[in-house]
Amino acid sequence: MFADGWRSTQIKRMGAMPWKGLYASLSAAGFLLIIWGFGLARSSPLILWTPPSWGSHLAAALMLLGFLFLVAAYVPGNRLKTIVGHPMLVATKTWAVAHLLANGTLADLILFGSFLIWAIADFAVSRRRDRAGIYMVCQDWGPSAKRGCPALGIGRDVLVTVIALPAFIWFVLYGHEWLIGVRPFA
Repeated sequence: MFADGWRSTQIKRMGAMPWKGLYASLSAAGFLLIIWGFGLARSSPLILWTPPSWGSHLAAALMLLGFLFLVAAYVPGNRLKTIVGHPMLVATKTWAVAHLLANGTLADLILFGSFLIWAIADFAVSRRRDRAGIYMVCQDWGPSAKRGCPALGIGRDVLVTVIALPAFIWFVLYGHEWLIGVRPFA
């Protein structure tokens, strides 16, 4: 995020695909360690605050938005991606805020708070790169922004919703418990 020069040097030295493989492997290992550590922390939680009764309802609504942003990151030519620029980072911020509203332990604060801080910082850096023309995404920030961008169409926006809504419903009803061990609406 902050070491473009070093990263570019490593990519030139190693090649793009080996760099991506190493980066993906280290990211996956780190993510698995986060999951393992969070699972351990949940076994003996330190409660910092009691979430408001409406927190879980607002969290559910935010998570639906998060799913829309997440899917928008992968469907080319949709307006949501054009408007926010980096919808996966917006999805991450939405996910983190939703979970901070619905949970109140130290482990929750550390996990979701860390992801929130990272997503805010990465979003700011990414927007700066976009405006500078580095790693350009399809947005309306200048005459060169549309180079190589697919045409916008309502069909792409509908596709985002058609994918996100059932994915959200499946995840709430089955996926969250299967992956995390917690039923969101139990």
